[in-house]
Amino acid sequence: MKKSINPYTGETLHTFEELSDQAVAEKLELAQNTFETWRKTGMNHRAALMKKAAADLKAHTRTYARTISLEMGKPISQSMEEVAKCAWVCDYYAANAGAHLGDEVIDTGADRSFVRFEPLGAILAIMPWNYPFWQVFRFAAPALMAGNVGLLKHASNVMKSAGHIARVFNNAGFPVGCFQNLVVDSSRVASLIESPVVKAVTLTGSKPAGASVAALAGSHIKKTVLELGGSNAMLVFEDADLAQTLETCLEARFQNTGQSCIAGKRLLLHKSIAPRFTASLKKAVQGLKSGDPMDGDTYIGVLAREDLATELERQVSESVAMGASILTGGKREGSYYAPTLVTGVTPDMPMFREETFGPALAISTFDTEAEGVALANNSAFGLGVSIFTRSRERAERLIPQCNEGAVFVNSMVKSDPRLPFGGIKTSGYGRELSKHGIQEFVNKKTVYMQF
Repeated sequence: MKKSINPYTGETLHTFEELSDQAVAEKLELAQNTFETWRKTGMNHRAALMKKAAADLKAHTRTYARTISLEMGKPISQSMEEVAKCAWVCDYYAANAGAHLGDEVIDTGADRSFVRFEPLGAILAIMPWNYPFWQVFRFAAPALMAGNVGLLKHASNVMKSAGHIARVFNNAGFPVGCFQNLVVDSSRVASLIESPVVKAVTLTGSKPAGASVAALAGSHIKKTVLELGGSNAMLVFEDADLAQTLETCLEARFQNTGQSCIAGKRLLLHKSIAPRFTASLKKAVQGLKSGDPMDGDTYIGVLAREDLATELERQVSESVAMGASILTGGKREGSYYAPTLVTGVTPDMPMFREETFGPALAISTFDTEAEGVALANNSAFGLGVSIFTRSRERAERLIPQCNEGAVFVNSMVKSDPRLPFGGIKTSGYGRELSKHGIQEFVNKKTVYMQF
């Protein structure tokens, strides 16, 4: 039995019966049978259905957003933005999948040679709770447009969201079996990966989960794409536009109540600007409204589970015990953790070396450009970094020095359907979104024709 529980009230919202082994087997068989016909459908037909999925998301934004907020505590205004972004990714791939998957002609000695992109089959998606719609749609839209079929194993606390997503595709007219929600426990993921029906796996989650899934999939020679979180640095130089930078850093750390893999978690400030910047940031953080996620004015909700707040509390308290100082916040009440700034954070502290998944920002300082870049790179993670400077020359000089999957200059790291998304080091491998994402789960077939 699975439950979705409102983290703000503690109320049990829904209960879900797990699928039996027989029911899972039937869904796998349906996925395989559907794939055999879906793979033959034309791109225009797929695009028409994907546009209908986008239209459904737009028409029922409030309904879907309400479920997100109730299940995992996201402020309702941000939940509505999440649903709107899902509609965007559906529209994007409806418009661009054909171009992304068109034959790639290569000039050789043949009469004609090219690379053809063909679907693989059923793709298993193991998805987290922090963006319960967006994480799924950024996988599903390109996968289905490529001619694959999707199997979703969602986080157990957002099963109502998972059901909504399946209905979006069903309501849009996708064939039964094209996208299926599997209500199963994590202990049954291994048997899903082992199934010959499943051809590849995508996972967004923790490093241990990613390592386990990758090892099992690898033992069956199945491709994986892993997005395993991050500890993004925000590197602020003395010549930055401080007002714009402060606004960007505030959103980068505290949106979604800090529960984002690409959040700016480590603020690295040039020493010459650190005192005035932190003073302004403190005032801004103290002005963030906390409260009921269903209140449209709330910016900081609760964490999705109390254990997540407890873990964040540990990371902050251990860092303070090692010499850091709490500038504001640092208090927990149940699943709520107050927006927190911690100064004097050094690389040996938990807030620097671990991923902090909640509304707490680690602040460190640096003297030289080289020192700042070294601090940014001093992480096991490699999802992204933000550089704040007015100097184009400096930005272009530092971009190749940043050991990350993405570099954003004078902007927060964010996902965009038009850009590849993914990391390096323990942040994972592979890419989602853009043409690079849709080409992850296809057979890149070489064709060489000589007559």
